[in-house]
Amino acid sequence: MFKNMPELPEVETIRIQLEKFLTGREIIGVEVRSRKILADGEKNLPGGKIIGVRRFGKVVVIDFDNGYSALIHLKLTGQLVFQGPNLPGKHTHVIFDLDGGKKLYFNDLRKFGWIKIAKSEEVIADSFIGKLGPEPFVGQASSGQAPLTLEKFKEILAKSGRPIKILLMDQTKISGLGNIYANEALWLAGIDPRRAPKNLKTEEIKKLYDSIHSVLKKGIKYGGASDQAYIQPSGEEGKYQEHFLVYGREGEVCTGCKKTKIEKIKLGGRGTYWCPFCQV
Repeated sequence: MFKNMPELPEVETIRIQLEKFLTGREIIGVEVRSRKILADGEKNLPGGKIIGVRRFGKVVVIDFDNGYSALIHLKLTGQLVFQGPNLPGKHTHVIFDLDGGKKLYFNDLRKFGWIKIAKSEEVIADSFIGKLGPEPFVGQASSGQAPLTLEKFKEILAKSGRPIKILLMDQTKISGLGNIYANEALWLAGIDPRRAPKNLKTEEIKKLYDSIHSVLKKGIKYGGASDQAYIQPSGEEGKYQEHFLVYGREGEVCTGCKKTKIEKIKLGGRGTYWCPFCQV
């Protein structure tokens, strides 16, 4: 079991399914079982119809026709479940009652996640969303973030002496990437996760840029990677964990060089998987 926060592919999968399940439905009521998750504002939702679902980095935004939106961050163990067994459960903290007897459940084992209710026109000015960096464009039209162009990527890397993996996970620099896909992209690009970004060569930067987009697209294709908590709103698990390139494969022979075993080190307090032969 892998302990990682849902990243861009997981949250985009959630967005796609929620848009399918929720668009056009009316909010009848909101049951808040934990004020730690949703502090206030649910009174503005009943009577509103859902008109769309957006995503800003790792944040899901559900928009209503009454001018309000629900901003949702799953953090480490949050779930948005539309259908599935054993609902609600002891870790269900917010329930959105919908027309037709349908419900959307927010579950969270660790209770690190949060829901905010805000005016739709003020979403991009939210204290969290407003700090997010540009995002790799992987074909979806849902992201409210500016796209991460190659030129912008070069500019971000040129200013940093931190290990490249730590920079990739900094949401204020690049939004959407987390531990799983940063590991995967660096392996695919053949770059040592400890290297300083400002020392990368032009061709290495381009290869890493392409690798980031490649692994994110693959993650979306397989519905994300299910770790200790992530499931899709449909109640199903993602499948990307069946296709990991390097993440979680400590002690296994690298599929690139086919001779060196994958090692695990710590960078910024996070488990980092890499091949000492392939990544230089």
